[in-house]
Amino acid sequence: MALSTGTRGGAFRDINVTPLVDVMLVMLIVFMVTAPLLVTGLRIDLPEVQAANTPIKDSKLIVSITKDEHILFGETEATADLENVLLTNPRVQAEHELYIRADKDARYGVVARAVAAARSAGVTSLNLLVDPEDLRK
Repeated sequence: MALSTGTRGGAFRDINVTPLVDVMLVMLIVFMVTAPLLVTGLRIDLPEVQAANTPIKDSKLIVSITKDEHILFGETEATADLENVLLTNPRVQAEHELYIRADKDARYGVVARAVAAARSAGVTSLNLLVDPEDLRK
């Protein structure tokens, strides 16, 4: 803290805010740099069809297929061996349920391979996720 004398000879206490401003600017820069890295969402454009909106029971049982043929089970990469990933997952084996979320530009063969892997892993309730169209058009 700095002390300065006023016009009447008394002492005023001034707070030096320069270090506080420096720290805040550094924190702002750090947050601006790291914020885009925290976004880990997977960009998948679902096809739009006329369908009722059905809630998903559990987001951990979703197989995502991107347009560049990457297959993810939850957040883990499963492109090479989806069937073994599904066979070793205790939730899939107990509930026999799975959701497939495929990009509208994904090749049909990749989606068909994921469906076949799910069926051979014992999945009996297989759900394809889509974006519902606006029915008022």
